[in-house]
Amino acid sequence: MKTDNTPWFWIPLLNFASGLPYAVIISVSVIMYKNLGISNEDIGVYTSLLYLPWVIKPLWSPFIELNGTKRKWFLSMQLLISIAFLLVGFTIPTNGFFMMTLAIFWVAAFASASNDIASDGFYLLALRKEQQSFFLGIRSTFYRLSLLAGNGLIVLFAGYLEHKYGDNTKAWSYTMIAVGLLMTLITIYNFIFTPKTEINAVENKEAHHNQNFATVFASFFKKKQIGLVLAFILVFRLGESQLLKMLSPFLLDGKEIGGMGLDTEEVGIIYGTFGVGALTLGGILGGIAISKQGLTKWMLPMFLAMHLPIIGFILLAFFHPTSIYYIYAVVILEQFGYGFGFTGFMMYLIHVAEGESKTAHYALATGFMAMGMMLPGMLSGYIQQYLGYQNFFIWVLIATIPGLILSRFLIFPKDFGKKSEEV
Repeated sequence: MKTDNTPWFWIPLLNFASGLPYAVIISVSVIMYKNLGISNEDIGVYTSLLYLPWVIKPLWSPFIELNGTKRKWFLSMQLLISIAFLLVGFTIPTNGFFMMTLAIFWVAAFASASNDIASDGFYLLALRKEQQSFFLGIRSTFYRLSLLAGNGLIVLFAGYLEHKYGDNTKAWSYTMIAVGLLMTLITIYNFIFTPKTEINAVENKEAHHNQNFATVFASFFKKKQIGLVLAFILVFRLGESQLLKMLSPFLLDGKEIGGMGLDTEEVGIIYGTFGVGALTLGGILGGIAISKQGLTKWMLPMFLAMHLPIIGFILLAFFHPTSIYYIYAVVILEQFGYGFGFTGFMMYLIHVAEGESKTAHYALATGFMAMGMMLPGMLSGYIQQYLGYQNFFIWVLIATIPGLILSRFLIFPKDFGKKSEEV
């Protein structure tokens, strides 16, 4: 099978193209609007709504499942995202830029969520199961690297331009144009290197000839343990969803109000350097571990590795060390644990999607995951304000417990994800 021989050439950039738009739309936009003079109230309301396409993407995932090839879908959506970011860059210097850029970001968010559906389906159909477990670490690592590129390197670049020009409008306009050009180059790369003949083209038409939206959705909710599975997916990232929203404010806020007092460029440097290496190593080791011994053996250690580094932020909030190297240490540990642990969670979602209509079912699973991220994340600012950073991080650690408990009751093949001997 030709696609089996070249996954190293297309998996990294295909998943980078999924994560980068998400990072720019959900996280970088917050910093951009803040530096362009938009109020916190407006930022909170409108940028939270940009998350909605990822939550409701299961509604149109059967359409992508049943029409066309996954490759055509993700290439078209990546091109649309590239154009959208270029338009945002050109729109920022205009009057009324806020609502216009939000509208463009909404189009980009819809395209990005659709790109995720098609890319996930392409991965599931182009690789054998044992390859999926091995490359899942690489896949999740490059997705997370793209988030760090957005939250780290792009923010750092924008901060540099702010200092260079002394004009935030010009700086962010140039930054978004640069992001659009970068996405264009990535789209061209994926057009060249992703397998040209999609192996599922005929299989999809035959397997789903008599299927429609209703049957695809209904078959998902007939899966074994579906109630427990959905509860687990919704609450597993309860702590992380709040942590991710408040980490940047914690690092940027002054020490007089409980933060660490860093500037924008320092935050970009921390996540864009050592954080990248730690995340990469964690993701690769996570994929190797599952492919060697299966998910059952590694699920609990991976989940603990993902959540326990929150203790580091509790310590930072209580002791406020003056040396930035303590912050580096905590971020490195958190990024390594995330890369290692999140691999196990994504491997379990692959198990949930097993069977017919796996693209649509994987989209449903990740849609519930997005809901579990969006709703607590929207409340995280209010919770942090009420509790203060010290107690907030303690609460975040406590919020990880329900997901850990539910994970012990999940049933799946003992050696799921383990590489077979003959491969």
